[in-house]
Amino acid sequence: MNTSEKIQQLLEAEFNPESLNVTDESWKHAGHAGVQESGGGHFVVEIKSHHFNNLSRMQCHRLIYNCLQSLFPTHIHALSIQAEATTAA
Repeated sequence: MNTSEKIQQLLEAEFNPESLNVTDESWKHAGHAGVQESGGGHFVVEIKSHHFNNLSRMQCHRLIYNCLQSLFPTHIHALSIQAEATTAA
């Protein structure tokens, strides 16, 4: 299982998202010093879940970072998050 699949699996289990897209953008950062030090990649997460209802953007990001904590820094070096709330229960 690659890192994108691990990210997707963890987020699906934690947030039961209405929609989820994980994009590996590591190729854009080839040779970046941080990647060379940690070995982790650069990922973009777009997620929509009722778990984010009534939360600030910072609160949503903290929940996602906490969920993926086990993957930092060996699998993830940088993470861009686009989290959206939904009214579905």
